[in-house]
Amino acid sequence: MKTLIKELRAERNMTQQQLADAVGVSSRTIISIEKGQYNPSLMLAYRLARVFDTSVEELCCLEENLRMEDEG
Repeated sequence: MKTLIKELRAERNMTQQQLADAVGVSSRTIISIEKGQYNPSLMLAYRLARVFDTSVEELCCLEENLRMEDEG
């Protein structure tokens, strides 16, 4: 699943560890999400969206992911 986490984190000059601390997960989890190797749980997605002051739909590129799923 594509997300905007890496881009939003970079815009705010946050490290992966800082973001992990802010949402209560390990930096390894953030790395895995950014690489598309792990899909965040709904609760984690909400916490991430809150940190970045955005919606879960925007954070997780919902429309783009649905389009890719339909094409795949």
